[in-house]
Amino acid sequence: MDNLDLGFDNFDFASLISPDSLEALAPLAPLAGFLLIALVASIIVRGRTRAAGGTFVNRYFIGNRALGGFVLAMTTIATYGSVSSFVGGPGQAWDIGFGWVYMAVVQVTALVLLYGIFGKKMGLISRKLNAVTVVDVIRARYGSNALANLSALVIVLFFAATMVAQFVGGAKLFEAVTGYSYVIGLGLFGVAVVLFTTIGGFRGVAVTDALCGVMMLVGIVILACGILDAGGGYEAIMHSIAIYHPEMLEPFAGGAMPPSLYLTQWLLVGVFTFVLPQSVVRTMGYRDTRALHSAMIWGTVIIGAMMIGVTSLGVLSAGVLTEDLAAYGGSVDNIIPSVIVESLPPVLAGVAIIGPVAASISTVSSLLISSSSAIIKDVCLHACESRGIAAREGKVAFWSQAITLLLGVAVFALSVTPPDVIWKINMFAFGGLETAFFFVLVCGLFWKRANALGALLSLVGGTAAYCATMALGFKVADLHQIVIGIAVAAVLMLLGSLIGKQRPNARMEVFFPE
Repeated sequence: MDNLDLGFDNFDFASLISPDSLEALAPLAPLAGFLLIALVASIIVRGRTRAAGGTFVNRYFIGNRALGGFVLAMTTIATYGSVSSFVGGPGQAWDIGFGWVYMAVVQVTALVLLYGIFGKKMGLISRKLNAVTVVDVIRARYGSNALANLSALVIVLFFAATMVAQFVGGAKLFEAVTGYSYVIGLGLFGVAVVLFTTIGGFRGVAVTDALCGVMMLVGIVILACGILDAGGGYEAIMHSIAIYHPEMLEPFAGGAMPPSLYLTQWLLVGVFTFVLPQSVVRTMGYRDTRALHSAMIWGTVIIGAMMIGVTSLGVLSAGVLTEDLAAYGGSVDNIIPSVIVESLPPVLAGVAIIGPVAASISTVSSLLISSSSAIIKDVCLHACESRGIAAREGKVAFWSQAITLLLGVAVFALSVTPPDVIWKINMFAFGGLETAFFFVLVCGLFWKRANALGALLSLVGGTAAYCATMALGFKVADLHQIVIGIAVAAVLMLLGSLIGKQRPNARMEVFFPE
């Protein structure tokens, strides 16, 4: 052993704990700690959900319908409040001003509409049908396998676009604040999301979403303190904005926020959001009516504080980041990462990014479990059942987790080359899902005459019109293309339902009991 040279003679072990290396680790440590806590929570929840019994499908995809009020509220908020809400939205507010904040106010209605309109009825119907996905409910209401399969396809495609935007946003923020590469951040989030979702299932995702939601609020408070300190206080920031950018204080932002933009954004991120499948499925997982009512109260208060608060921070950032957009990479997505670096020391910057990173992780994990359920439960298991084939529980468990893993890897691969302006990608996906499912779900639950032909025409025609006009940049009266998509979907639902007939296997007695 005396003659064995391990090559350590000239190695500087002190460099491992040098001030520079510790400073580099400082913004990473809080995030790593949070991810570890969330992973432990997923493992614990998995064990408790197994102990509670029930089939794997019910445990994995709907959490045995056991969510309490606070967790239900926070998981819905975390799913709705994506990284775009914490990066793209505030970045737009930095550029436009308080007009973007006034537009964001409508998001306070999101959970009232979701739980108030859909919550109780969807929960009761899903229990009667033993449905665990939104597509289960659509299939039962209209009696159409074609409609159900198309619905599953639309969900997976638009969810994929949203997940890519979340991965990209979280990794870009990680790169800007920590100094580590985009690919390292992407890898970290990819592993975290796939582990949380694969291990914990729906209930594990819900619990980690709740943790993410709490950290979103913590991050907002820390960033607010940093911005106010760096800008010399609220009055100094507002005085600076009033002198150099007075149009930012006007509701219409000197023409940058016309009434048409207000109207369509209120529809896109407010009124229509209660039909988003990733939100609707949460109304199928609550424990009881008390939990639903509690979630509506908790959720409305928290989402209001969160969305209005974080968007307002974008405006206040104008008092800290005073150069033009070109100085920040030419993209509004770089504003929040830049202001975090400018206004906070490394450790607090690491804590502050947990919020938007948590938003990215929670949204992707929720969409991943919904996409997995669309493939396994809505397509594969239904095909087996229709052929009289009984799928073994162990096989279902294996393929559910395998599909979740494969989808996560696919989204990760698509995110390696990042697209620009993530909030636009997110809004495109929002609009596509809202157009596809607004009348299919609303009419399905509340209009007896709605039938499979109307629903098929509405979903296909509305979505096609929306995507085509988005691709062509075509607008009517300068309104967002969702107005065209929704209008086409409405006309086709009406015409199809008046012409077509109710399918004999439509479960009308469940939806409209005498």
